[in-house]
Amino acid sequence: MQFADFWHKLRIFLAYIKKKLYLCRLNIVAHYARLYARPIKKSRTKYAKAPKRHMQNIRNIAIIAHVDHGKTTLVDKMLYTAKVVSSQKSEFSNQPQELILDNNDLERERGITILAKNVAIEYKGVKINVIDTPGHADFGGEVERVLNMADGVLLLVDAFEGPMPQTRFVLQKALELGLKPIVVINKVDKLNCRPDEVQEEVFDLMCNLNATDDQLDFQTLYGSAKNGWMSKDWKKPTTDLTDLMDAILEYIPAPEDNPGTPQMLVTSLDYNSYVGRIAIGRVHRGEFKDGQNVTLAKKDGTMVKTKIKELHTFSGMGHVKTDVVKNGDICAMIGIDGFEIGDTVCDYENPEPLKPIAIDEPTMSMTFCINDSPFFGQDGKFVTSRHIQDRLNKELEKNLALRVEKGAEESSWRVFGRGVLHLSVLIETMRREGYELQVGQPQVIIKEIDGVKCEPVESLTVNTPEECSGKIIEFVSTHKGEMTKMEMVNDRVHLEFTIPSRGIMGMRTYVMNVSAGEAIMAHRFLEYQPWKGEIVKRNNGSLIAMEAGTAYAYALDKLQDRGKFFIDPQEEVYAGQVVGENAKEGDIVINVTKSKKLTNMRSKSADDKAVLPPPVRMSLEEALEYIKEDEYVEVTPHAMRIRKIILDELERKRAGRA
Repeated sequence: MQFADFWHKLRIFLAYIKKKLYLCRLNIVAHYARLYARPIKKSRTKYAKAPKRHMQNIRNIAIIAHVDHGKTTLVDKMLYTAKVVSSQKSEFSNQPQELILDNNDLERERGITILAKNVAIEYKGVKINVIDTPGHADFGGEVERVLNMADGVLLLVDAFEGPMPQTRFVLQKALELGLKPIVVINKVDKLNCRPDEVQEEVFDLMCNLNATDDQLDFQTLYGSAKNGWMSKDWKKPTTDLTDLMDAILEYIPAPEDNPGTPQMLVTSLDYNSYVGRIAIGRVHRGEFKDGQNVTLAKKDGTMVKTKIKELHTFSGMGHVKTDVVKNGDICAMIGIDGFEIGDTVCDYENPEPLKPIAIDEPTMSMTFCINDSPFFGQDGKFVTSRHIQDRLNKELEKNLALRVEKGAEESSWRVFGRGVLHLSVLIETMRREGYELQVGQPQVIIKEIDGVKCEPVESLTVNTPEECSGKIIEFVSTHKGEMTKMEMVNDRVHLEFTIPSRGIMGMRTYVMNVSAGEAIMAHRFLEYQPWKGEIVKRNNGSLIAMEAGTAYAYALDKLQDRGKFFIDPQEEVYAGQVVGENAKEGDIVINVTKSKKLTNMRSKSADDKAVLPPPVRMSLEEALEYIKEDEYVEVTPHAMRIRKIILDELERKRAGRA
């Protein structure tokens, strides 16, 4: 034990020396480069221009991290520190004061951030524009956009987990844009946390991502966002976030003053039912005024003359009307019609468009269609194809990574997204709004690159107890995954794989069951690679209801040996509905509506009560990953069912033979 403690301290000391030597070497190289550099004529270098002035009263900062590392919680505490909201209730809403920015029901229930959000904080006379970003890879399009509005980033890293796949992804995007990072090692109050080792891992990650000298010389803070404190030394807790707020003012550069004709790249949007779509972005050059005539430069080169009806700037958790917004600040424009993300709002007479944002393409698709089951229209308010078409068109206005195409049938659509979670959030939102629809099995998008059939491949990371690692490695291998890294971290195993996106579907449920919920699993899109071959899918068949009616406990009890059920007794079913999973291969049609016949004979054995195990209840994501190609998930406001696409048994057999 003493040797392990000595080795731990030695590693920390060596990491400290390594960082100091690395920075020292960079400073020496820079010094001699300046000393021996030849003088360059002013007319031949862009550095000969007059130095730009900095706007000292604004800071633009984005908070980036892997999922569940504490971004939104930290923003909450920053709002308290700046007294934007009180400890009792919000100035702008009646929501409870936890995860204030996750203000829709889905975000609160799932505990995740889905949409990037802007808030403005006043601290010591400086306006700090804070952008909270999602952590899930499925919402990476949100992160890619909003980083264009920032001058620096707060990189949050869990003190136990360390850098994770999405940490690498968002940090790489930030470093490529030249943003200055402040590293925040969060959750240092957790058991078995390792803040010093994690700080070393972050430094190594930045070196691997080719960070500049200035970016490598980052400030590190330690603390617990949940408990509301940050400090430069994790062994000396403070009582508030003063150290963090001061570090933002000290280390995050202020926007450079950039006078000239106005330019603003549209990097985000908002929607209001009264004023329509609202363009949000950072003013790159010059200034915009309320009521000003401007030109909208489209990505395809089209120039559209338009006018700003209202100009807003962010204040607290909302935005307020203003007369003028200068370069370096983030604003919202009302009245700009027909814009898209990546368009430029610029000068009316001399338009100069900025380089548009590149958004990663979708990697997965699903079939959406109207609900044509026997229970059609019993539950929902919006059930026709026109309703669904209008809702998808509305979603396209604000969901950048989404694509919609007309399906093979008249009342179906092919919807493209970044992953199962991305698309399931859309389905869940529609369900809660009163829509009825049916969704097919998720399909990865196949591309042909240089004449070779290619599919999306992802980087998968699993942190699991040691005793579960063997089963997880075996499962990933059967799904065409290749292990790239394996290391022991205390009593846990850290595994890294590259695996086709097809292979990840259904994996989360298996990993959670094998590890009893203790495993931590994360993945992100890597690249397109040649097709990996067929993957073993679910072998178990389905238990299909024979006829419509009420399911009885008597019938379910007699059929327990056939498999496990998805329904409760007294639940209404229809012919063709999948009511359970067969214990063997192949589908079986069963009668779950059979009731016990009443007779005048009574006996102890005949009157035994049916003892049924609880049914299997799936979440929407689990159901989407579970279904086969010939099945749909039927989604209504108050129910979710799995069904066969062809409900009639004879028709299914004919189609199977064909």
